[in-house]
Amino acid sequence: MNDRVSTSIADGIADVRLTRADKMNAIDPAMFEGIGAAIDALAERADVRCVVLSGEGRAFCAGLDMASMQAGGSGTSRTRNDQGSILPQHVTWGWRNLPMPVIAAVHGVAFGGGFQIMSGADIRIAAPDARFAIRESYWGLVPDMAGFPIWRGLVRDDVLRELVYTAREFDAAEALAHGFVTRIADDPHEAAMTLARTIAGRNPHAIRGAKRLCNMAHDADPRTMLEAETDEQVKVIGRPNMMEAVAAHMGKREPVFVD
Repeated sequence: MNDRVSTSIADGIADVRLTRADKMNAIDPAMFEGIGAAIDALAERADVRCVVLSGEGRAFCAGLDMASMQAGGSGTSRTRNDQGSILPQHVTWGWRNLPMPVIAAVHGVAFGGGFQIMSGADIRIAAPDARFAIRESYWGLVPDMAGFPIWRGLVRDDVLRELVYTAREFDAAEALAHGFVTRIADDPHEAAMTLARTIAGRNPHAIRGAKRLCNMAHDADPRTMLEAETDEQVKVIGRPNMMEAVAAHMGKREPVFVD
């Protein structure tokens, strides 16, 4: 890990924070590398049941650090990983493809690349005064950090086009109405941690199976989805964690699962 991202893990929850607070967590080459490394490290952690992603300081992420990018180039490889992503896409798409759920806690601003990174989370909780923008056209660019394959499952096509073409800012209420934000909370990080604790208290194998199904749901045909549901159920039904869930509920106690 580098000095752009910190990860702390406790009780099955990874608390991941963007730590370039003096620049409102704007993305420079080191930030790309730090986020990518954090995602890759979490992908290997069987003991992590949920991830909370947030930004330190005044903002979640202000988008690309244009001065840094112009001075040093993108600094990122164009080599695609096994998910089909290059690094600037992996910092968004990678959250969606982690085996465990990811909750983004958003405050301040989520502009441009920061908005795309936020979009990669399974669930997005925003502060009431948070501001958003698909900012790329303001700089003469197009969104290219995996936003499009995610947004098509979140928002109406004409709404997306208007926001992409104009680069205008919008508030948390509008983001919620469009589907970019799951809900609004006065303290999004605390709300995200509370939700993460609930998720971490469920059978981790069932949650991972459910995420795989959710990731398929937008694109797969019905027959494929029917087969996938059955396959995922076979992996958990009658297994120790499922039996522990039943025993715990019957005994009115907290379950103790094995990762």
